[in-house]
Order: sequence, then C-alpha cells, then structure tokens
Amino acid sequence: MSVIQQGTATLRKAKKAVVKTCLDNPFVLEWKTIDGEDMHFILQTLEERIKHTGLKKIETPRVKKRSLTKKQIERKCNASTSELPKEENAEGHRQKTGWTDTSIRRQLAIGVNEVTKALEKDELLLLLVCKSAKPAMITSHLIQLSASRATPAGQVPRLSETIAPLLGLTSILALGFKKQSDTFTEAIAAIIPKIPALEVPWFQYRTEESVHFAHEGSSENEEPEQLAEVLGDEFMSLKRKRMESNLSNVILQPMKIKKLVPNPSKIKKPPRKKKKAFSA
Repeated sequence: MSVIQQGTATLRKAKKAVVKTCLDNPFVLEWKTIDGEDMHFILQTLEERIKHTGLKKIETPRVKKRSLTKKQIERKCNASTSELPKEENAEGHRQKTGWTDTSIRRQLAIGVNEVTKALEKDELLLLLVCKSAKPAMITSHLIQLSASRATPAGQVPRLSETIAPLLGLTSILALGFKKQSDTFTEAIAAIIPKIPALEVPWFQYRTEESVHFAHEGSSENEEPEQLAEVLGDEFMSLKRKRMESNLSNVILQPMKIKKLVPNPSKIKKPPRKKKKAFSA
C-alpha cells in the first residue's frame, strides 16, 4: 500500500477590497469672476492704498554655503581680523526682517489658511480670491464659508501678480480684510458694490444687504473711523438676523440616489472548509 504524503501547499487568502466612504456634493459651486472695468478698478484701488500705507514684508536672501577646504578656512581666519569693522558697518545698513507695520498687517488675512480661519471666526468684511489658483479646489471651499457668513467675496484675475510684489510676497491666492481694518475702510466701501453676490443653492439669503449698505454708508463726508463703525455694526446686525431667523430661510434640495454599492467587507460569507489530506 502506498502512502500519500501530506501536501505542503497552503491556501492563499483573497485580499480584502479596500473601500473608502466619501460624501459627494450634487451641486457645482463656482466663483463669479470679476472682469473688465470692475477688475481694473479693484486692482487700482488696492494698489494705491497699499502703496500709501507702505506695508511690505522684508526678507533677507538666503545664500547657500559651500564646504570650504583647509586652505580656504585658514585664509578666511586671517582675513576676518581685518574685516571686522567693515562687517559692523554693513550690519548697521541692513533693514530689519519682517513686516514694516505690524498693526496694519493684523488688519489683513493673507493666504488661504489665514482667510479660512478668519471666515470661521466671522472676522472678515471682504474677501478677494485670485483666479490663478490651481487646482481650483484650493479656494472652492471659501464660497460656502463666505455665503454662510454673508461676507462679500469674488474672484479677481491678476490679483496675485499685482498685489504680491507690493507686499514683498511671491504669490497671494486669497486676501481678506478684517472688520477692524481702519486703514482700508474707504477701499472696502468702494470695492464691495463691484462684487457680484454668491449663489449657493441651500442659502436663500444673499449678500444684497451688505452690498446695499455699502452704497449708503460710503459717503464722502464720513471719516474712516466712522465708516469702520458703520461696517461693523451693519454686519453684526446681519448676523443677529440670521441667528434669529427660522429654518424657513434655508431651502433643502432633494438628493437623488443613482446607485447603491454594498460594502463588500460587511457581507457575510460562509466559512471555507479546509481540505484535509487522507492517508491510506
């Protein structure tokens, strides 16, 4: 009788399919680009105001240091004793790094991250986004945030090209003006009427009230401090009305489910029976 030896082969377990759950938005939200005369007016107004304030970030250029040989190190040590007074004079002429005026800098929110945090805290009067942001997803979330806070927001072409060099930066994808910005009050009041209202399907209200009071509140006789108080009071009243309003202000759109895909990891399968080797 021949004996069948037990096989050494093992059963391979099938890899579990990795399933990630995500929530998709059935609506497509897009910025309303400001072109033509309104774009030139906004860029010119911001350029003149920033030049008047003199706000700029000063940075020292970084120089890559190369590894020196022993002979070069010896020469440098010998020459350093004679060049000490020259270096002290050069350091005296160097400008201090950082922003030229920190008080004016606190009135602005520069960059996508800083603008997002300011919108979440409801601190902005106006938001401008550059059209050159790629991919568009970087700034698309600001549409919903701005609409929920009733903050006028618009997409301005060539914003980064025009404003970034004036502030000493390489690029600016988002620029926000805070409610306590006394320096930019006149510029904000002049720019807000040029910005179209955002369209978000689940918000019935829009920023018409904020645009309307900008026409009335931006009179030539009022001083910048008075304009800042008017802007702040009007936005606080809008916020109170929104908080006191009922859910009737929000329209819920029906969502259509096209296809249901079950999660394969949760489907109960019968256990597999292991094959046993028989011996005769």
